[in-house]
Amino acid sequence: MKIDLLDTLREKNPIAFNISNFVTVQDVANGINALGASPIMSEEKNEAEAMVKMCDSVTVNLGAFTESQLVQIDAVTTFANKYRKPIVIDPVAVGAVDYRKERCNELLDQIDVAVIRGNAGEIAALADVEWNAKGIDAGEGSADLEAIAKTLAKKRDCVVVESGKTDIITDGNAVVRIFNNSDLFKLHVGSGDMLSSTIGCFCGVDDDYFEAAQTATAVFDVAGEVVAKSMKQPLAGSFGVQLIDELHLIDVKTVEKNANFA
Repeated sequence: MKIDLLDTLREKNPIAFNISNFVTVQDVANGINALGASPIMSEEKNEAEAMVKMCDSVTVNLGAFTESQLVQIDAVTTFANKYRKPIVIDPVAVGAVDYRKERCNELLDQIDVAVIRGNAGEIAALADVEWNAKGIDAGEGSADLEAIAKTLAKKRDCVVVESGKTDIITDGNAVVRIFNNSDLFKLHVGSGDMLSSTIGCFCGVDDDYFEAAQTATAVFDVAGEVVAKSMKQPLAGSFGVQLIDELHLIDVKTVEKNANFA
């Protein structure tokens, strides 16, 4: 794992273009900024090409889109492919709502993506594997989690990051598992969105998206675990604030010391 990509990111200060949802946009922007990248957000189709030209990566969160916003998303992702900017897709709740799954698949059919990041329910839905999703939460299922992630990675020819108790990163063949975790991630709405955007930042500085996704996930997971272990009791609100602080403070040495992966 190329953990020193964290230093590379801070040296390059990549511009991370995000189409976020209104629930978590501030956490996402603050998290990107704290990490050492430069966030930029837009919901306007008419500036899509200019935004994509200036950025190093595009992350699209499908957590609260409308039909009119899909027009902008189509434009942004089309330009991202044209100008060879990596795209990260966060398919929020596609396992729970058919409309979201249909729109997400329509988008994925039209573009090439670098990474899809979601929980088990979302990844299973896009891989057409039976699973009982629950809203934005992963839900439950009996299928093999690694097999699900591999299936989607091969189907869409991209890297898949499947978040859960163990985070699974795969390019369809190789698999990396990251075991750093905290239950507080579940209590802070937006943790997954922040991880997706963190992955986008790292994809903006390394065109090996499998390596970039691994490092991004390890950095984010270790930051959350460090904060959780420092708290005397599980405080969801405080965790969110301190997670952003830790993303600013975390360094390569801390990640190397604490990262638990195989």
